[in-house]
Amino acid sequence: MTFHFDLQARERRAKASIIAQGERLIELRFRLFDGTDIAHSTYKSSMTVSTIKQKLVAEWPQDNTVIPESENDLKLIHAGKVLENSKTLAKCTIKAGDLPVDVITMHVLVQPAKSKRKTGSSSSLSLA
Repeated sequence: MTFHFDLQARERRAKASIIAQGERLIELRFRLFDGTDIAHSTYKSSMTVSTIKQKLVAEWPQDNTVIPESENDLKLIHAGKVLENSKTLAKCTIKAGDLPVDVITMHVLVQPAKSKRKTGSSSSLSLA
């Protein structure tokens, strides 16, 4: 029965995400713009968004058309909100008990830093 196996899988995940030495573990995966998932793993709730972005840059698929140069090129989105680099997972993800234990999917947006614009003379049109 599919339901029975799904229930067993959830119970195993619940045990894996039980508090480890007083700290909650969160199972996350990160979905890229093309629908692929990367860095599916269990993370400590005390990890910062910046630390996770560093891991994503390190594990980024090199055959992808868009490759971030640093964690500053990435935005993590969860529940429709862009996560702040300085916040921990505990501060910005679903709290324990809000949803059944399962994998949380966060979306990754690559937004390279804007290049500095040239200042000075620019070509202008003359209407003479």
